Amino acid sequence: MAGHSHWANISRKKSLVDQKRAKVWTKLSRAIIVAARLGGPDPDANFRLRKAVLDARAVSMPADNIDRAIKKGAGGGEGGNVDELTYEGYGPAGVAVMLDIMTDNRNRTASEVRKIFDIHGGKLGESGCVGWMFQRKGVFIVPANSLDADRLMEIALEAGAEDVSQEDDNFEVVCAPDAFTEVSDALEAAKVEILDKQVTRISENYADVGVEDAKRIMKLMDALDDQDDVQAVTSNMNLTPALLAEIEKA
Repeated sequence: MAGHSHWANISRKKSLVDQKRAKVWTKLSRAIIVAARLGGPDPDANFRLRKAVLDARAVSMPADNIDRAIKKGAGGGEGGNVDELTYEGYGPAGVAVMLDIMTDNRNRTASEVRKIFDIHGGKLGESGCVGWMFQRKGVFIVPANSLDADRLMEIALEAGAEDVSQEDDNFEVVCAPDAFTEVSDALEAAKVEILDKQVTRISENYADVGVEDAKRIMKLMDALDDQDDVQAVTSNMNLTPALLAEIEKA
């Protein structure tokens, strides 16, 4: 994880979310549908659904929309036939790109995503072409001034976290996906402030790129993120706060 800030990516994604609320509602509806279908309609017994509902409420998604999506996923409404897929490809400068997809029309989604890659100088690849570079992990972002590093490490590691490190003004707690609920509950029980938490993809090796290539890659990722069926976009670009600052100045 050295040199790569997940908070840089997360905070940038949050600014995009604020700009595209209607599209975010569509994405979150699908996330709720899939979570309810896989784990049942009770958020208290289904952590994935609980998180999707909390995310929806955080962007002021109406309660009726949330309830309707839960019913669809649980089989109580039409339109619950949403498939969860993973796409892989390459961006400018050969940077690896992974997409988490939720769609009710695979052919339409594949065509639209392939076109976005082509327009922005990338290429949609075959299954497995870059997936081997990434591992799915739970990531928690905690402000470094909120508690002592040793105390955070004690809480997190006892709950099953794999690593606690500091990136700039924040701690990053990393765990396996199946330990996400336990770590989340432990941090909340200890009243630890959490800036963000999510299950995401982490690359073992990050690609260093120049400012111009980084700008092209970010345009590709923004265009992919803007596609309704794309839930999450991850790359192995080393998007550090310093690189972001250089891009903003350019």
